[in-house]
Amino acid sequence: MKIKFILAIFVSIWLALIVRVFFLSVESNNYYTKLSHNNTIKIDKIAPVRGEIVDRNNKPIAINKLGFKIQLKPHLRTKKYIAMFNEELDVLMKLLPQLSREELVKNYDKKDSYYFHDFIDIVEFISYEDIIPVYSMLNIRENINIIPAPKRFYPYSQIASHTIGYVSRANKKDIEDDKLLELIGYTGKTGIENYYNEFLQGESGERQIKVNANNQEIEELSYESAKEDRKLTLNIDIEFQKYISTLFADKVGAVVVMNVDGSILAASSFPEYDLNSFVSGVSHTVWNKLIGSLDKPFTNKLVNGLYPPGSTIKIGLGLIYITTELDASSSVNCTAVMPLGNRVFRCWKTDGHGKTEIRKAIRESCDDYFYKGSLKVGITKMSEGLTRYGLGKKTGVDLPNEFIGVVPSKEWKYQKFNKSWYTGETVNTSIGQGDFLVTPLQIAQFTALMATSKLPTPHLAHSIGETLYEPKAEDVLNEEELKKLPIIQKAMYEVCNYPSGTATNYLSSKVVIAGKTGTAQVVTIKQGIDKRILEHDMAYYNRSHAWFTSYGPYKNPQYVVLVMVEHGGHGGAAAGEIVSKIYNKLLELEYIKR
Repeated sequence: MKIKFILAIFVSIWLALIVRVFFLSVESNNYYTKLSHNNTIKIDKIAPVRGEIVDRNNKPIAINKLGFKIQLKPHLRTKKYIAMFNEELDVLMKLLPQLSREELVKNYDKKDSYYFHDFIDIVEFISYEDIIPVYSMLNIRENINIIPAPKRFYPYSQIASHTIGYVSRANKKDIEDDKLLELIGYTGKTGIENYYNEFLQGESGERQIKVNANNQEIEELSYESAKEDRKLTLNIDIEFQKYISTLFADKVGAVVVMNVDGSILAASSFPEYDLNSFVSGVSHTVWNKLIGSLDKPFTNKLVNGLYPPGSTIKIGLGLIYITTELDASSSVNCTAVMPLGNRVFRCWKTDGHGKTEIRKAIRESCDDYFYKGSLKVGITKMSEGLTRYGLGKKTGVDLPNEFIGVVPSKEWKYQKFNKSWYTGETVNTSIGQGDFLVTPLQIAQFTALMATSKLPTPHLAHSIGETLYEPKAEDVLNEEELKKLPIIQKAMYEVCNYPSGTATNYLSSKVVIAGKTGTAQVVTIKQGIDKRILEHDMAYYNRSHAWFTSYGPYKNPQYVVLVMVEHGGHGGAAAGEIVSKIYNKLLELEYIKR
């Protein structure tokens, strides 16, 4: 029995040894093969070149400037190689004295470690013109690498800066969201550069190489090129955009020139800023100047500027009025004041407009007509109609972080403030004041609806690569609204062409246009004041915002032109000349034909 027990133990031990030998020699083969492969095969990711952005005439708006990156061999900061490290820096400083030695050392130390074996970037970008005279002298040095490195460049500098946007160094969060940025280093931060970033940045390529224990390349095994240099074509005419910037010199606000199908020919937020200063990192001086400005140059006022729409909203409300509780012949007697409870609501015209129906109310911007009409129609029908017309929601434009604004309603107020609605708020809403807020692009889209009966999607892109971008317009008007829309269009024509029209005296357009002015208050006028102070006598930041939205030609609508001047005062006076010059330029460039 003891012999059998000893034999059993002996056999068990040998079986265990045999199993272990089998595992080490056969089963572990795949593991060690893979480990060996990783030690000898290196995969290099190839960074794609960012695609260019061009305007409708193929003029470059955002391109890649040719230049180079300077790299230094790793592990040179050790005691053994420190003399070599200093020698290489001496050479660089002698040949390229514009470089900063301290910056070179700082960049090197960021990446240098025992585990990092790739050449280290010490100069992110140096221009082609600077490197070519010394290229051969640097290229023969074993410790220095000179490799091509494009840098984003904006030929038109600040023109359409908020629309185009810029690229800048990717931060940690950017890299967490997109691992490709670890390789590229730069990403679109604002505007078109941000919205179409994934398309523009492309996809990385891959190169498999065999290396020895010293990380020296022995053989290239495979090569897959990057998907890169993709082209984005915009509807914008950059030279026309440049012309508009001259018209807005020293003014703050926004301009939109849009085909009635939604394609944007020009769109600017003012003041603009130099896009190139942000690519490699803006200086503290420039940054502090920009963020300290009361004119908020960083805000893209086209989609992130929220303003009371003022009287521009009367064209939409007028259509709601005459298709619900009123008709086109309904009139009020404007006496310049309308008492309501313990308040008095005044018309802008101190002696009143007298008997006023819808066309006159829009033509002469009679507040009293809209006050009294709102009491009959009510806030529910007003807010529902305006929302259907595109306000209080995104336009769908291809720009990032678009704001939705506010169309006031009972439900909105209760959800936001947990308070009841007051009749006075309905009256305020009827003239585009109170809590009513819109973006300039929303008003441009809204105007296109009034011009054509269709609500277009504003869009900057013409084609993304070879694919045309043509979003469809929406049919949002009901049968009764379609039937009575010509009444509103005729009133808009009278705004710009009748002697009593609020815009007529300020226009010199060679194109027959229709439109609506608006003066949106930024400070409340106290109840006890009988005579309002004139806009030009107010302190600048207390003046009303000036709106002028329009379309033309009147009989064959082709373009919407919207101008909003912050603290500009009266819409026609502040914006009429700009609007006229834009239409005349559209005619000169044959975007509009006689």
